Amino acid sequence: MAGVFGWIAQSGVVQGVIIGATLAFLTAILVMNLVRRRITTTVNGWDSIRVCGRPDNGILVRAACAKALPAVNLFEEAAYWTTTVDATGRRLSRRSQYVMRFPPGQLPPNRAFWSLTVTDVVGYMVKTPAGRSSVHDGSGLTARADGVIEIRIQRTPPERDPQNWLPAPPGAFKLTLRAYLPGPAVLDDTYRVPPVVRVGGVGTRAGTASAEAGGR
Repeated sequence: MAGVFGWIAQSGVVQGVIIGATLAFLTAILVMNLVRRRITTTVNGWDSIRVCGRPDNGILVRAACAKALPAVNLFEEAAYWTTTVDATGRRLSRRSQYVMRFPPGQLPPNRAFWSLTVTDVVGYMVKTPAGRSSVHDGSGLTARADGVIEIRIQRTPPERDPQNWLPAPPGAFKLTLRAYLPGPAVLDDTYRVPPVVRVGGVGTRAGTASAEAGGR
């Protein structure tokens, strides 16, 4: 038996299989990322994929959707937008303060409900200072005198309208906006999610090394 294991350890065939499997895996990841870019639409820094969940999707599109949005519904049932950057392309970080400004009547159109959730960059739920990680249509958001609704995304609560505060978690983070049973403006692609505007603090460019990813 020891001789068999010794032969396997030194066999070029076995090493070739291992190398081939590794290259196949890396190729599959590369292809899925390319397909994901092809089917993703980005507006105001927000990514959305409208084709996920369709029964006629090919295997590559299904794999790309599963990697990007696990267990996603049909777009007609639930629309998803995600971002990890602000309006200027800097990574979202607890070291900065952000605001999303929804003009009057421009909260996500829906026939069920909507929510804005903060997670880590992978998509896992994280602890926040306020013990909550989302705002939604039941949050009692307060509008300004001109009807604009501002959602503040930052580490500490704002001086006023705390119900409009989405607490930022440690490190870099991702935002996900969902509209369940989205309205016509979402379905016909005329609705635009407002950008995430940095209003204070120091951010880092997307794609650069970021020390705050470790929670500093």
